[in-house]
Amino acid sequence: MNDLGPEAWIDRLDSPEGRAVLAALRTETGTALQVGTRLRRTWPAELVADAQTLHALRERAAAKFSRAPEMFFTRGGWEQSSSEVVARHRAARFTGIGPVADLCCGIGGDLVALAARHPVLGVDRDPVHARIAALNARAHGVAAAVTTRVADVRDVDLAGVGAVFVDPARRTSNADGAARTRDVEPPLEWCFGLAATVAHVAVKAAPGLPHDLVPDGWEREFVAVGTDLKEATLWSPAFAVAHARATVLPGGHTLLPEPGDPVAVRAPGEWLLDPNPAVTRAGLVEELARALDAAKIDDRIAFLTLDRPVTSPFARTLRVLDAFPWREKELPARLRSLDIGAVDVRRRGLAGDVDLLRRRLRLTGSRRATLVMTRVADRPWALVCVDPDSPEPAPRAVSPP
Repeated sequence: MNDLGPEAWIDRLDSPEGRAVLAALRTETGTALQVGTRLRRTWPAELVADAQTLHALRERAAAKFSRAPEMFFTRGGWEQSSSEVVARHRAARFTGIGPVADLCCGIGGDLVALAARHPVLGVDRDPVHARIAALNARAHGVAAAVTTRVADVRDVDLAGVGAVFVDPARRTSNADGAARTRDVEPPLEWCFGLAATVAHVAVKAAPGLPHDLVPDGWEREFVAVGTDLKEATLWSPAFAVAHARATVLPGGHTLLPEPGDPVAVRAPGEWLLDPNPAVTRAGLVEELARALDAAKIDDRIAFLTLDRPVTSPFARTLRVLDAFPWREKELPARLRSLDIGAVDVRRRGLAGDVDLLRRRLRLTGSRRATLVMTRVADRPWALVCVDPDSPEPAPRAVSPP
């Protein structure tokens, strides 16, 4: 955004004139160039450009925030912010523990959720984000509970603080664009060390964080929204209930470790369960199997099988139409016999180029299926599956492992 200083664009857009341009953008139609041309007949070009940038960010942020049309964003701040449903879930665990310090508060996604329950000190070394966090607290009606400060979080006095939430910034990327789990600022070691000063600490982390980086006694919570694994939260021993948990939102379903008998391993039956990625990442597939009286199809593969349909927030249930040893040359004929014209491929434990496989199949049927590439009894295996409410197919023959 064009500005004379780091916060000048915010001042412009938070003025009566800026709010008027933003309101006009909600009703304008056409390309960005067409809209900008029309608006510049009434308002300064710089103000229009700032408003169009913020308006575009608000539209993208609507998937995360119910009040996005009233909020302020930067692109980086929006991308790293927690969604409203995740932030509210996390804030619930802070109930009765306050005041709270939100360190590296960014645009305030977690700050506004925490401020609904406690006084919150939001700290960020970026003055733009600290200012935006305060404005977003205003948009959510919690400004009275929020204080923001521009500072390096490592220099902040936490005296009087009852709990800390910290969201260290992902600083750099690997060659493939994936954020390095170790390369955050401030370092994870510093974040974990906060528990020596304030007992109740929660650290937001990438869900791919290696388990061995988390200190003993801390809980690893993996959070999915639907089937999309979003993030992990690391809870200090004062917060921890177990070593790991899987949470599926928006329903707030939580799965915890529970010791039990080993889970049986057997050939795929009529139904296949594909555990939610939060469950697999938390290492709780066996807990899910015991809860549903399911079996594994392989000692090392996170697919479960049953002979009856079940409904669980922790897994997708699929009906198995066909199951057979993996032989790619046989796939087209097998799929044609089931009138399959399109497949979603789920690969687990078996290597292969999914895009190339789809092109080679050249399917023309009328039904859609899920083709599972996996292992059964440590042998490459294929399963052709459909959703439970799909029309009944012709009887199938399942080849034993």
